[in-house]
Amino acid sequence: MTTTETSPGTLEPPAGRLLLIDGHSMAFRAYYALPVDSFTTSTGQTTNAVHGFVSMFLSLLEQEEPTHVAVAFDLPGGTFRTEEYDQYKATRDETPAPFVGQVELVEEVLAAMRVRTVTAEGFEADDVLATLAARGQQEGMEVLICSGDRDSFQTVTERCTVLYPVKGVSTMRRMTPAEVEERYGVPPQRYPHLAALVGESSDNLPGVPGVGPKTAAKWINLYDGLEGVIAHADEIKGKAGQSLRDHLDDVVRNRRLNHLRTDLDLGIDPVRDLRVRGADRAGLARVMEVLEFRTLHQRAERVLDFDSPGADSRDEGPAQGLDALEVSVLGHDLPPGALAAWLVEHLPAGDPPEPLGLEVVGDMSPGRGRAGLVALSDGARAVAVDLDVADEADTTALARLLSDPRRPVVVADAKGAWHALAGSGMTLDGVVADPSLAGYVCRPEQRDYDIATLAQRWLGVDLETLGSASQEAGTQSAFDLDALDGRAAGAEALASARRAAVVLPLQRVLEEHMAQIGALELYEDLEMPVAATLAAMEDTGIAVDDAVLAARAAELDRRVASSAQAAYAAVGHEVNLASPKQLQTVLFDELDMPRTRRTKTGYTTDAGALADLLAKTGHPFLVNLLEHRDATKLRQTVEGLRKAVCPDSRVHTTFQQTVAATGRLSSKDPNLQNIPARTEEGRRIREAFTVGPEHECLMTADYSQIEMRIMAHLSADEALIEAFRSGEDLHRYVAALVHDVEVEDITSDQRNRVKAMSYGLAYGLSTFGLAKQLGIDNAEAAALRDAYFARFGKVHDYLVGVVEQARHDGYTATMFGRRRYLPDLTSDNRQRREIAERAALNAPIQGSAADIVKRAMVEVARSLEEAGLGSRILLQIHDELLLEVARGEAQEVERVVRERMAAAARLAVPLEVSVGLGTTWAQAAH
Repeated sequence: MTTTETSPGTLEPPAGRLLLIDGHSMAFRAYYALPVDSFTTSTGQTTNAVHGFVSMFLSLLEQEEPTHVAVAFDLPGGTFRTEEYDQYKATRDETPAPFVGQVELVEEVLAAMRVRTVTAEGFEADDVLATLAARGQQEGMEVLICSGDRDSFQTVTERCTVLYPVKGVSTMRRMTPAEVEERYGVPPQRYPHLAALVGESSDNLPGVPGVGPKTAAKWINLYDGLEGVIAHADEIKGKAGQSLRDHLDDVVRNRRLNHLRTDLDLGIDPVRDLRVRGADRAGLARVMEVLEFRTLHQRAERVLDFDSPGADSRDEGPAQGLDALEVSVLGHDLPPGALAAWLVEHLPAGDPPEPLGLEVVGDMSPGRGRAGLVALSDGARAVAVDLDVADEADTTALARLLSDPRRPVVVADAKGAWHALAGSGMTLDGVVADPSLAGYVCRPEQRDYDIATLAQRWLGVDLETLGSASQEAGTQSAFDLDALDGRAAGAEALASARRAAVVLPLQRVLEEHMAQIGALELYEDLEMPVAATLAAMEDTGIAVDDAVLAARAAELDRRVASSAQAAYAAVGHEVNLASPKQLQTVLFDELDMPRTRRTKTGYTTDAGALADLLAKTGHPFLVNLLEHRDATKLRQTVEGLRKAVCPDSRVHTTFQQTVAATGRLSSKDPNLQNIPARTEEGRRIREAFTVGPEHECLMTADYSQIEMRIMAHLSADEALIEAFRSGEDLHRYVAALVHDVEVEDITSDQRNRVKAMSYGLAYGLSTFGLAKQLGIDNAEAAALRDAYFARFGKVHDYLVGVVEQARHDGYTATMFGRRRYLPDLTSDNRQRREIAERAALNAPIQGSAADIVKRAMVEVARSLEEAGLGSRILLQIHDELLLEVARGEAQEVERVVRERMAAAARLAVPLEVSVGLGTTWAQAAH
């Protein structure tokens, strides 16, 4: 850090280090430094400029350690420069569409970091920076200006350095007075003199033809500045001199325009108003979640200082007091019965007792779970138990506590905790709340619902430092907690105790928010019972015949090999069919096929692009390449299934309840939703899923056209409602209305097109998307859409209305109150706005369907149990339930299933249920 000279021989430290950043300039450079395709959120929002800017900003904070910070931005509209010269910056290219909206996102991140952003009407960011730099130096501060605009070089002094990007935004050149003069031949204050003569193409300021930087610098030094050059213009010889005289007006104008203002009235005291402040941890977590910057968020957590928990609007909130947390870590070097004694002392039975926070660490996999650490907390105290070393008395006391349904427990990922404890011989019977599910109901667009993320977002609490005050004091501690970082088991136990401590206040905040948005009933009456039902389904699993899977694997191996050989033959040599680089060479160099969309690694070879190429060329190489990919994908599916079979010869998939923003469930380890249901290959794989030896058969039950029935209900379209009541094939009947012909005259092609249109509308499919799906041009797709709406006008009105209502409210809602927030509905970025509009069309229908299926699943499981039947639900795949039926119960189970599923919702049209029976999943299809 430099110092300030106040008198001869006396040096005074600067009053602080002021970092000033040109926001637009650096965001734009970040945009071009990072590939668009690699920085796009799941909602379609491009974020490369935001990521690059934030990464650069964090690096500057680390490297420069400023005490004061501000970021200046340009305002839309003109400035005094464009008023004087309407061609100023007129030749700049139109802003790239993916960049639009990213500056606003940068500003959101900065606001969460509590960094001051500054603008000035009629002036550019450069003028704002120059003004703040001048005032900062007047206050005795050292100034750093980060800008990609060379006009900023005129601000360089012994106390002001410009950080100029030379490689994206990651490498900065420090432009000191000596550096400027070495590179340009003039001191910083005369750099704009040189620019006036040479011109600045980016600003559309033409210079003197034939005069380059060296000539301009020579003149400026010879004649003591630009004024001297102008005064001696008649003395300058040769073509360059004549050119100067011919363009003096341009030179004078350039100098007026490139002069940065240092006297703007910004109403800012740099020392008082720009001091680095503690960031808003919860606010930063929210915006980082939306941007899907998980790694960058972790880095920000390390670099930034934050306000203490509760320092914002939550000063009186439930997080208060957590810093005084008393932590005990039991299970190492303690006498037998230590946990039992702790429980008696700190958790006496009450009537009714207060809820306990619970945290379980271990393997959460159904069928093979295992708990390693268990932590409990009443909010003021927390105890963590390492089950690997805890004695029998302690584990017995813990098991007794967890199995008591009268002791209410709050635990994140209750389903996973249930599996882990079950694998360790314990039951979990008192769960009353799950903050992960509550967080999902509150904000379904989040990517993570772990306790650390939720605590940051909703409480402003950093779990890594929670309870640090008591740790220093060492109260209620079985260890020297200051040394825990050096003990892996102890550190992990401490972390689990912190998570247990935070779940109670976190759940209270989430319940308050759910009450505000009318979502408590959805959470309590649907999502919590769904989690319990799923836990039982996952624990049961489904029987698999490995011999059938082995036969399918062998068949697919042969398909993979034969399709590869056929592909090689089509081009005359072998090629790595899994290598995009080699495929690009074959397709676009050797076969000279039409170029696909360009990415950072060349022309794309994804499935959609290859299908388009095949439609255009019909080339046998593409036929066999796509066959190879299809067979390879199916083989991987079969291999994954075989690996997932447990010792009980059953597969125990995990249903993910907090992944899809629409409320749908997903499946993993293995994913049973990616087995094709309507292809011969998929059916052959489903033949491997079979009834267990203690049961009679499998039963499938699913809804018929549930999305279209919900569409009819929500739109109240009489024609569509009548289509369901007619008794005719729905899509054939609707096609007859659209084409105004008799039902019997509808062709298969007409039926299929109208079917695609109907479901496309329910899923937010655009006219372009419909045209691509049906292989027709946009005009024909638009005509089909217009004809559809002509007969089903209320469907059109509903679809328009749901988007406009969502634009007004900021969210959509299902029939049962499940919200999906869509802030991009009001975005200025057309791409982001259209993606949000499609989601607004899709969410109420698909989300209502998901809610109905969940309600049906819970009610069927409850009814089977209440009736004392031995049959059970095994899987939920999209709109289908798969049950394992006990001997002699098929008729009764079918009655229960039909009644409960039909009663899951009251619609303007009946919910029809299709049922099938068989010894395998494939045979039970209907």
